[in-house]
Amino acid sequence: MPTPLAQARGLGAAHKGPETFWRQRLTAVANIPLVLFLILSILLHIGSPYEEVRTYLANPIVAVLMLGLVLSATIHLRIGLKEIVEDYIHGDALRMTMLFLSGFFAIGVGLASALAIIKISLGS
Repeated sequence: MPTPLAQARGLGAAHKGPETFWRQRLTAVANIPLVLFLILSILLHIGSPYEEVRTYLANPIVAVLMLGLVLSATIHLRIGLKEIVEDYIHGDALRMTMLFLSGFFAIGVGLASALAIIKISLGS
């Protein structure tokens, strides 16, 4: 007969176990150098003309790093919003609505950011 610990080990209520936990930690670690790169990029281009900044962002390495930041931060945002809603919203209907809206918000922010980076990097 399995003990409660044996039944719960590695599994949460959604039966996904530590997958979300590790995904959040992975994106947090990935965000550290990417955000530092973003801050450095901003500091180096304070007061620069638009064309110089656009040229900088058009560099493929810079564009890929910025897209990596957008992807990682969007995943991290989605997980964080989901945890907050699940922890602090108690009504089932409101919780489901907020999960739905927060998911679309995170995806919308990520898509808008990625589109802006791609558009600038391609010179459109």
